[in-house]
Amino acid sequence: MKNIKKSAYALTGLAMLLASCESMDMEPRTQGSSESWYSTEAELEMATNEFYILGYWNTPLESAEQWTDNFTYRQQNRNPNSNGTVLDGTMNGQQFEVYSLWQQSYKLVARANSLLNNYHKAVGNVEPTTLNRFVGEAYFCRACKYGDLVFFFGDVPYMTGTATITEAEKMGRRPKAEVIEEMYKDFDKAIEYLPVSYTGNEHVTKGAAMAMKARYALYFGDYELAAKAAKDCMDLGVYSLEPNYANIFLQSTRQIPEKVFAIPRSIAEDVVLDAWFVNNGLPRNAGGYGSDNPSWDLFASYLCTDGLPIDESPLFNPLNPFANRDPRCTMTIVEFGTEHCGFIYDPSPAVTQVLNTTTGVMQSNQDTRIVNTYASYNGLVWKKGIDISWTQNGKKVERDYLMMRYADVLLMYAEAKIELGEIDESVTDAINAVRARAYGVPASNTSLYPAVELGSQEQMRKTLRIERRMELANEGLRYQDLIRWKLASKALNGYNYINLQPDELLSKVVKTGLWFWSMTPQIDEDGLVDFSSLYNAGLIALGAKRVFPDRQYLWPIPTHDLQLCPNLGNNPGY
Repeated sequence: MKNIKKSAYALTGLAMLLASCESMDMEPRTQGSSESWYSTEAELEMATNEFYILGYWNTPLESAEQWTDNFTYRQQNRNPNSNGTVLDGTMNGQQFEVYSLWQQSYKLVARANSLLNNYHKAVGNVEPTTLNRFVGEAYFCRACKYGDLVFFFGDVPYMTGTATITEAEKMGRRPKAEVIEEMYKDFDKAIEYLPVSYTGNEHVTKGAAMAMKARYALYFGDYELAAKAAKDCMDLGVYSLEPNYANIFLQSTRQIPEKVFAIPRSIAEDVVLDAWFVNNGLPRNAGGYGSDNPSWDLFASYLCTDGLPIDESPLFNPLNPFANRDPRCTMTIVEFGTEHCGFIYDPSPAVTQVLNTTTGVMQSNQDTRIVNTYASYNGLVWKKGIDISWTQNGKKVERDYLMMRYADVLLMYAEAKIELGEIDESVTDAINAVRARAYGVPASNTSLYPAVELGSQEQMRKTLRIERRMELANEGLRYQDLIRWKLASKALNGYNYINLQPDELLSKVVKTGLWFWSMTPQIDEDGLVDFSSLYNAGLIALGAKRVFPDRQYLWPIPTHDLQLCPNLGNNPGY
């Protein structure tokens, strides 16, 4: 999808309007109120443009990586007993993540329903293929939003029209299984009505509907549907892997065949990545906060170039942990001693000055905590999607909000086939296409990368999950993966680990020749990392504590809506 009309950008500020019980009966306020609205192509175009208001899609899910073991945040680590996020174990119906996801989802559902209940007014006025495209977009949006609602909340109110507060109170929540079936029907209608591609202004396509259907089918354990939808998307022949993995995520990279569903940002239209994201993502030398960091758990999860985990591979050296790793490691996490955003990045407390590669002058190293207390607590910063352009244009960043790409389609197909027990070469072909791209070599030349071979279901499941983690890190999918794999209670209870205080780190680790890690962390059967040996040796410190009670496999219903609609009831444990 590309070239969303300017009217959609201009309406971004409306994204935070309420969409709870009291607003489930709201008609879109930016559209005409006469009974003739939706009767022309221009009106339908305006209505569907509004489906792509960024807040409907990225709030709060663009922060989802922060709720996982892939991520650590400096503010959390300053007070290890309080995350202040989804992972502090105190989730409630007044939490931002809870009510914003509910509100934004139902607001888009209301817009989709409004079009679906009124598009008949355009019959005879709008060419049928064009009208079908508008209708397909509405079905697509409604399906995606109900998919999110069911995944996070379970049973939810289900509406295909408008509803008053009283009607919503009487209705309560519809069983999850029933909503899922309706969601699949909507996806099927979207697949039927949407075109494979567009000329001119592009919105969602048939391939996007297939891919998103595969995602939600995978989430809900409907593996046959997931495999078929993913394969249908693959068979369209319009998507392919971008040859350079790192390029996919840069703000300079716009439409490429790997992007299946994305909503663009635009500096010209003043729709940019939130300044908080930008500053937290930039290292301190580059004028940022350096406080959003990859976790050591994620860093340790990347395989070595022989295809083995770090605790099994003879290639891994904990004193040089970036060497001999899957290439996605250094394309996702900044390697020490390399250029990033105009500076040589090195968090070692022994390195108090670094080169400014723009000026060629050495200067104070703000990315080590011995110089700047608030530099990265674990020494890691994100590289994926972040480059020197983030420091330009007043730090306004127009990176796409990327929701679906072709690599994910391939991995979803492989996972669904593995779970069905239908493990054949199409499974290894899909995984190897993704892995070989990371190495920059043809998948057919298995001597140039550690190709995946056929194995048992258990072996293939583990391989697939590790591959997803390496490929999709910091793309907002890890939380949903841990939830659906029922690994959240294991992965998200415990601590982030970080470096010792700067002086102690210098004396105990750096000057004794033990930087970066003094020994190799251990990887368990689920691909999760154990740092206890380093901690017990007194060579690393505890960071933020993660707390994930089992009740949080489902989120609570927003308090405001429960007060207005008592019949909604709440999920167990809240």
